[in-house]
Amino acid sequence: MREESRVVTFLKYVSLLIAAFVVLFPPYTVLIASLKSKEEYLASRFAFPSNIFNMDNFHYLFSKTKLLTTAYPNTLYIIVLSVIGNIILGTMVAYALGRFDFKLKKFILGAFMLAAVIPLVTTQVATFRVMKMLHLYNTINAPVVLYLGADVVSIMIYLQFIKNIPYALDESAMLEGTSLFRIYWNIIFPLLMPATVTVAIMRIIYVYNDFYIPFLYMPKQKLQVVSTAIFQFVGPNAASWNLISAMIVFIFIPIIILFLFLQKYIYAGVANGAVK
Repeated sequence: MREESRVVTFLKYVSLLIAAFVVLFPPYTVLIASLKSKEEYLASRFAFPSNIFNMDNFHYLFSKTKLLTTAYPNTLYIIVLSVIGNIILGTMVAYALGRFDFKLKKFILGAFMLAAVIPLVTTQVATFRVMKMLHLYNTINAPVVLYLGADVVSIMIYLQFIKNIPYALDESAMLEGTSLFRIYWNIIFPLLMPATVTVAIMRIIYVYNDFYIPFLYMPKQKLQVVSTAIFQFVGPNAASWNLISAMIVFIFIPIIILFLFLQKYIYAGVANGAVK
């Protein structure tokens, strides 16, 4: 029995090491490539760089691109407006579905679930026509409007948190003549802060990494975001993987730092808002 447990433990650690290698090897190759010259990269792609303080690729990046002057400010603008709107709409929808009973409640919840399983590409023709009609095409507000809608995951997380908030708080506020909006804003919304932090982090990562919507609705050079900036950078530098790797490293540093410092909120919120 003891011998069997040792074999199981050994296989478990071997599988974990293999999984860690599969996950960490691609970032490792990108990181070391960003610290090499083109000649050194072609000579030894997977070897450790001879000079880990070689910043030539990053200097080239800052001189030839508009990451700091255009891409990052545009991305920050879109993230701030869309995440704030997403949180407000998501908490309001969850408050209505979680606190009130009405005839179309199940239908509305089912409509959200149905919209989540419909592939995005199948609705883009109609969405594109609507954006053109609203004169939002080729403006920085186009992705903001598209990101504003609360997604199903956010609503489900909020619903699970609302179920844990005692309804007696609402009743006490109603006895004092408090309006439903004041109950939502002064009682429900503050108590949803743990879920709000989780939703905000998830939406920030999604908006930051999204390429399809900015590429389709903002083709102007002055409207580029970090995802489209790297796409435009790859074209003339397709043969220089050291420069492309430096671009990838620089773009993903903020989101990696955000995830490392706030991952406990992500896991806690998803676990508390999990749906069977």
